[in-house]
Amino acid sequence: MALLPHWSNVAKPVIGMLHLPPLPGAPRFAASATIELIREGMIRDADALASGGVDGLMLENFGDVPFFPGRVPAHTVAAMTALAGTVRERFPELPLGINVLRNDGQSALAIAAAVGAHFIRVNVLCGARVADQGILQGIAHDLLRDRAHLRAQQVRIFADVDVKHSAPLAARSIVDEVDDTLYRGMADDYGGDASAADQALANHLAWWCSGDARRVDDLFRKSGLMRPKWDAKHNGDGPTA
Repeated sequence: MALLPHWSNVAKPVIGMLHLPPLPGAPRFAASATIELIREGMIRDADALASGGVDGLMLENFGDVPFFPGRVPAHTVAAMTALAGTVRERFPELPLGINVLRNDGQSALAIAAAVGAHFIRVNVLCGARVADQGILQGIAHDLLRDRAHLRAQQVRIFADVDVKHSAPLAARSIVDEVDDTLYRGMADDYGGDASAADQALANHLAWWCSGDARRVDDLFRKSGLMRPKWDAKHNGDGPTA
């Protein structure tokens, strides 16, 4: 199952990052900076990435350090919406994603819904992590309700597992982290398609286990998605795995 319809024939999509400089209101927003200058630099970056053959683009407020742990101010949302709209107009053929750092998935969703972007990235969808912003709390409960309220189910949620620059509050296995993110945090992204959820979990485990089929099988059996179908034989000569 492809992450997006645009990538149905792309085995490993390459997403080009549009790292924005400090936006208005950020501590490092330069006195000489303007939204128009930021837009011009963003378009140059997007042009270079598109010419290089990326499969999608993602816009991120990378320069707004130090990041808010949760919701960002309205002026940040306004600036990112204006910039994201430009990207959609200039590069309509490329799927666009939005990431509002450090973990404002709700603003990212609002921006994406407004400009017709295709996906958002969420650093901590489920559970809690310790980072330089303090404790980052999972936002699945609010985010999925907002998506339903906005009727924006077409905006896919790409969620990190064991996100970088952070640490867990307590030791947890990677299979539990992935299981919670898929099954508890994003179940409706698979439209009730349990096989698609199985595939997503297996893909994550294969990456973490460096393709070790025995280890993938062992970890999958310990997950909340384990069911008899995993051992069922199909048209091939073995079980689902």
